[in-house]
Amino acid sequence: MKEVAEFDVIVIGEGEQTFKQLLSALASGADFSEVPGIAYRINDSIRMNPQHNKLELKELPSPYRFEEDLPHLSKRVTYLETSRGCPFSCQFCLSSIEVGVRYFDREKVKEDIRYLMANGAKTIKFVDRTFNISRSYAMEMFRFLIDEHLPGTVFQFEITADIMRPEVIEFLNQEAPAGLFRFEIGVQSTNDYTNELVMRKQNFDKLKRTVTMVKDGGKIDQHLDLIAGLPEEDYQSFKKTFNDVFAMRPEELQLGFLKMLRGTGLRLRAGQHDYVYMDHSPYEILGNNVLDFNDIIKIKQVEDVLEKYWNDHRMDRTVEYLVTKVFPSPFDFFQEFGSYWEMRGWSRIGHQLEDLFKRLFNFLQEKGVENLEAIESLMKYDYLASMKYKPRKPWWELSMNKEERSELYRGIIHKPEALGHQYSELRMSEKELYKHTLLEDITIDLKKFIENGEIETSSSYMLVYFDSKLDYPQFFTFKA
Repeated sequence: MKEVAEFDVIVIGEGEQTFKQLLSALASGADFSEVPGIAYRINDSIRMNPQHNKLELKELPSPYRFEEDLPHLSKRVTYLETSRGCPFSCQFCLSSIEVGVRYFDREKVKEDIRYLMANGAKTIKFVDRTFNISRSYAMEMFRFLIDEHLPGTVFQFEITADIMRPEVIEFLNQEAPAGLFRFEIGVQSTNDYTNELVMRKQNFDKLKRTVTMVKDGGKIDQHLDLIAGLPEEDYQSFKKTFNDVFAMRPEELQLGFLKMLRGTGLRLRAGQHDYVYMDHSPYEILGNNVLDFNDIIKIKQVEDVLEKYWNDHRMDRTVEYLVTKVFPSPFDFFQEFGSYWEMRGWSRIGHQLEDLFKRLFNFLQEKGVENLEAIESLMKYDYLASMKYKPRKPWWELSMNKEERSELYRGIIHKPEALGHQYSELRMSEKELYKHTLLEDITIDLKKFIENGEIETSSSYMLVYFDSKLDYPQFFTFKA
């Protein structure tokens, strides 16, 4: 309030009761100076009133029943709060300031969820800091959501993975429909000393067990978070953290940067680690005693391509091959490619899907990687595998001219069994063949790769059939 003269009143802490009292006083013209939990101006001074006691959450009315919200529920994320507070004391998090965990009324929460689903809500995100802190509560809610969800609804939770019991995961793997739940898991760092400095208790082996069990179950997508810039986590240590977490192959890996939030222990002790940070929102760090600004810029380059090439799942098979067979580690791939991306100025311009493939190929070409032809074949497969319709112009230059392609098509029409029994069963007409398929030469044994992920050099042709009734195309190979 000293810095911004235009602020007349600020509500402090939980706002439901205080804000309502303040609005009522303002609307009636009454004196609001006695409203608990506000800072306000009086003449040239600023006063602060003590806050209310913590609210009794079970008595709060639902914020989800406003008619004007109904037309928008299907088009936006609904944030649902079923508890407040966090049992942990992570020194970078605002939740560490509040002691204890309090719950809203369970039956009221269930009624709200029923109401939201009935009125079209599709994505409901629980904002509880640790949804699974109470195993009995989490199990009750999981059971309720499995039993009463409506088709197309997705529920997302922030969970603490290393305290999740194997029997809970086994229950979800058996009972939950695929795609109903998403888990967000904050790993932040795998450096034990760093975690100790921020008062973060984490058993990484148990966390890995949970993530692996959930992944093996194939029902729940997982979003794992990292924070660059935590105390005593230098560039090499963060590289290890990244590789440790990427090894679990989460569906999404979110790379964030430490924010020095007001009131947190880390901000209060910023001088101990020579933190330099923005003095305005989002208060992101610019460097500290072990991670300078140049290191942060490099990690931001990793973040840029990680988002485009891993989290968006545009070329999973290609990236998997590159991070395991071509580059020393996943971090090395994303760092080298991210630096190249920045050097070429691509971070400042837009891109289409085809551009992403061309740019990766340019990078690999300039780097002079081995087996580039095999990687190109993988990239062609990745590009086409996600297409529902035949692309008008693929990202690569087609290798055959019209006459060569026509000759191959004639051979397919004359001898369809050369492409296998499954292709023969399609009984495709000549017109359908030309209209709904794409023909391209490749240098790997595609059948072996699809079956077991092995890359074996083998010159052949790939015929891709795009059937509008199917979500994904069908692939067939044959030798000339």
